[in-house]
Amino acid sequence: MKRILTAVGFTAVGALVISGCAAGGSDTDGGDDSGLVEGSSITAAWNQAFYSMNGNTSFGNATANNNINYLVLDGFNYYNNTPELVKNTSFGTYELVSEDPLTVTYTVNEGVNWSDGTPIDAADLMLNWAALSRALDTPDFDPGEFTDPETGEFTDAFPEDIVYFDSGATPESGMGLVTETPEIGEDGRSITMTFDQPFVDWELVFSSPLPAHIIAKKSLEIEDNEEAKQAVLDAIESEDAEALAAMSAFWNGGFNFTSMPDDTELVTASGPYMISDYQADQFVTLTANPEYAGENSPNIEEITIRFIPDPLAAVQALENGEVDIIQPQATADITDALEGIDGITVSTGLGGTYEHVDLQFDQGRNPENIFSNPQVREAFMKTIPRQEIVTTLIEPIIGDDAILRDSQLFVPGAEGYDESAANNTSADYAEVDIEGARQLLEDSGVTNTEVCILYASNNPRRVNEFALIQQSANEAGFEVTDCGSEDWGGLLGTPGAYDASLFGWQSTSLGVTNSLPTFVTNGINNLNYYSNERVDEIISELNVTFDAEQQITLQQELDRLLWEDFYGVTIFQFPEVTAYSDRVTNIDPSILAPTIFWNAWDWEVTDAGTEE
Repeated sequence: MKRILTAVGFTAVGALVISGCAAGGSDTDGGDDSGLVEGSSITAAWNQAFYSMNGNTSFGNATANNNINYLVLDGFNYYNNTPELVKNTSFGTYELVSEDPLTVTYTVNEGVNWSDGTPIDAADLMLNWAALSRALDTPDFDPGEFTDPETGEFTDAFPEDIVYFDSGATPESGMGLVTETPEIGEDGRSITMTFDQPFVDWELVFSSPLPAHIIAKKSLEIEDNEEAKQAVLDAIESEDAEALAAMSAFWNGGFNFTSMPDDTELVTASGPYMISDYQADQFVTLTANPEYAGENSPNIEEITIRFIPDPLAAVQALENGEVDIIQPQATADITDALEGIDGITVSTGLGGTYEHVDLQFDQGRNPENIFSNPQVREAFMKTIPRQEIVTTLIEPIIGDDAILRDSQLFVPGAEGYDESAANNTSADYAEVDIEGARQLLEDSGVTNTEVCILYASNNPRRVNEFALIQQSANEAGFEVTDCGSEDWGGLLGTPGAYDASLFGWQSTSLGVTNSLPTFVTNGINNLNYYSNERVDEIISELNVTFDAEQQITLQQELDRLLWEDFYGVTIFQFPEVTAYSDRVTNIDPSILAPTIFWNAWDWEVTDAGTEE
């Protein structure tokens, strides 16, 4: 028997992570802790391969990574599928000590360990602060010339004497506001951070830490775990540039890998699961972490995540019993194929990801840096067949729910969306205007009209979108070329790699400020080198604005400026399809990343699975 469910609607969502896809279940705050079943295993599928255990870098910030990192790296809070923020008190606590100045104490519980048995303590928290705040970075360093345009990673020529944590922190928001070195508690498991100014989303700034002792051991060539931890604290307290440079370099790239690393210390985990196997481009296997003592203890001993870029192949794997859970990019073919499979549950609806095209204001592939010219940006936006994409690729999946998304900030249906869409000039790009685009391109005076578009070349829907955009833009005089790549995620933001990008932003939180690093000058998600002084001012205002109505007013002004600057276009909100077999239960997706994985510790193998 097949069950069809309709996914719950969504509200306004904030923080963004690069998405490779759109991205009964327990929605309690700690799982039902029914107990680990030895020998139990299931297989899920995802459309993009894992490549970094550090999702806080500009290179690693992708859903494909953070789905897995969410399960292997524990932290102080997470979102359930209501969605609402849940304090993970079995890991530790955070306390608002003072509102003026904004002061917060983070404390890891006693007895909370890394998977190698090493306690998680102040060293991990302090290194996390240094990385996420960049307060100790070498001033005015630009890593652009040391980024490989073929991979998006830093090159071997990266200077060894530079302290640079690639977290994208800026002085205007989030952890970038904590410029003063935190105070370590007497218990050795806590730090107290004082913000330079109030910050409305202070609860969301301290993401899961990486193992400080592993970073110090590898970068400073220290063998003993406790000595390594002390070296971290000493380097931060004394602002030892040589040690910090080595640690920041390892923090940036040391956790990037595309198969199981020979050095298994690199997969040291703090969450309910740990990486136990990784076959390149095929699968990652997660095994229950024996050192995990938190509330979210897993029921299933082993979860394998297979990488299946082709959504129809994912459906076939589900039908064949090769995988138990899929959430492929939805197409009409996918929904049709799922209708013919018995013994599965299918959930459909709109998700928290939106499709968009961004234009490179600087550092593009075109030698003339074509999109530095506003007339050319406007011309190209006029050629993007937004409505045709929605009509031909999205409507067949979700019918009347398939609409253009007309805002860079607001989700359709959220408070403030309609008014923003009516005033932000998005209506100028509802239909293609080839003649207008051709005239603007001619008036611009550009001589090289080549535009190379980066997208996921192994994603059928993106391939179709690219073809529609290419055909339309070429009619206006552009020469659209193909920068599609299976490794598109790591290439985003890489200087000289492409001129425009087509991908999805996946929402990860409800914070009002957390989509702002996409638009603030030098923000971690500002992958197209956009900069506008008034936009930066608005973002600074939003950081300290606690009034909900004023937040919406500021966001509407920001939205209007982005469209008036010809930032790029939004296209549609992702249709989301989740399907799972009767072998597994408690699958209940969230609209926020990590969607299906948010409560993987609650998943259970059913009697149907054990009878095979």
